[in-house]
Amino acid sequence: MSARETRPLPTVVIASRDRRARLLETLARLIALPERPAIIVVDNGSADDTPAAVRSAFPGVRVIALEEDAGSAARTVGLRAARTPLVAFTDDDSWWAPGALARAAALFSAYPRLALMAARIHVEPGGRLDPTSATMRASPLRSDLALPGPPVLGFLACGAIARREAVLECGGFHPRFGFGGEEQLLAVDLAAAGWGLAYVDDVVAHHEPAPGPRTWISGSEQRNVLWSAWLRRPLRHGARLTVAHAVRRRASGRRAVVAALGGLPWVIRERRLLPAHVEAHLRLLERAQA
Repeated sequence: MSARETRPLPTVVIASRDRRARLLETLARLIALPERPAIIVVDNGSADDTPAAVRSAFPGVRVIALEEDAGSAARTVGLRAARTPLVAFTDDDSWWAPGALARAAALFSAYPRLALMAARIHVEPGGRLDPTSATMRASPLRSDLALPGPPVLGFLACGAIARREAVLECGGFHPRFGFGGEEQLLAVDLAAAGWGLAYVDDVVAHHEPAPGPRTWISGSEQRNVLWSAWLRRPLRHGARLTVAHAVRRRASGRRAVVAALGGLPWVIRERRLLPAHVEAHLRLLERAQA
């Protein structure tokens, strides 16, 4: 039995909405990989005929067309539809380097408690290292679990590979978060469930974001930072973070606080504190970043 048969490649899952041309470019790159992974596109209710265009250009790609925009929870839809133990999350403007998926499959096989691998992300054009990857590479965390790289408590979903059973066990991406900082809650929930997350420098993804500011991401990210804190962190930390947003970030922070307060009823229902060791690791990361 070959290594490919014993270690199936991750299925690539892409959530996209109204970015047909960019998605088709990304799919062409993924289809050209020598490994030829299975690909699932989850369309978030596009109005530009994205599903039809993908089916026409790439008949081997599975397309799941949602009637409404599910935000980042569309990735969970793709995760459930996948038939492989591993899933590689990719945005419609990111793609995997040749050999990256096969390398990831080998590492997940060697590290059975590894739930999620944060790849080294190169920002295109130019190939500069994403600042988040640089931060993860220098992670101060230590883990009792055997991991293939520095332990982390976050990731960028444009370049992350996950164990399907672990993410489903933790509920996937929260359906209320949309896009922008949606990864944090899932990351800490995986750690709380006893899984390991690691940054791996030799698994490489490329990301080419559209030029210009993405203010809608910034606003939802600030709101999601607050929701994540209110859902999982001690009350004192959540209160301090809320005040910091309202005071230091001024208008944008106050808008984020107001938006987050709109979700307070369901936040209270779903609130549960992280285990002490995960909370301690978050505090260590915050001290290191400060």
